[in-house]
Amino acid sequence: MRVERELMRGAGPIAVLKLLQSREMYGYELVDALTKRSAGVLAMGQSTLYPMLYNLEAKGLIESSARQAPTGRQRRYYRLTSAGEKQLAAQTKDWQAVTRAMQALGILPDTATGSEVLA
Repeated sequence: MRVERELMRGAGPIAVLKLLQSREMYGYELVDALTKRSAGVLAMGQSTLYPMLYNLEAKGLIESSARQAPTGRQRRYYRLTSAGEKQLAAQTKDWQAVTRAMQALGILPDTATGSEVLA
C-alpha cells in the first residue's frame, strides 16, 4: 500500500528526520530504510526524496557532507541538526495528537485497549 501524495507530503519529512535521529545516512540508505521500516507504506523514489532532503537542508533541519564511500564513489551523507531535533519533537507531538483523534473517531484501533472501534 502506498500513501496518497498529500498525506506523504506531511509524513515523509518527519519520517526522514526520525531515521536521521539515530545516525547519518546517504540517500539510497534513506530510500531503503523508509521502504523496509514502513513495510512499503512510506516508500519513495529518489526523485521524491532528494527534493525533500534539499528542502529540509534549506530549512536548517538537516545538514550534509560529501564523503568517499568504500567503493570509491562520492556519497552525500545527511544528519539531523539541533533545529531538526526540535522540529522532530514538535512534529512527533502533532502526529501523536492526530493518532489520538483518529482513534477517538474509530479510524485507528485504540492501542491502550487493543480494540478497534470501527463497525
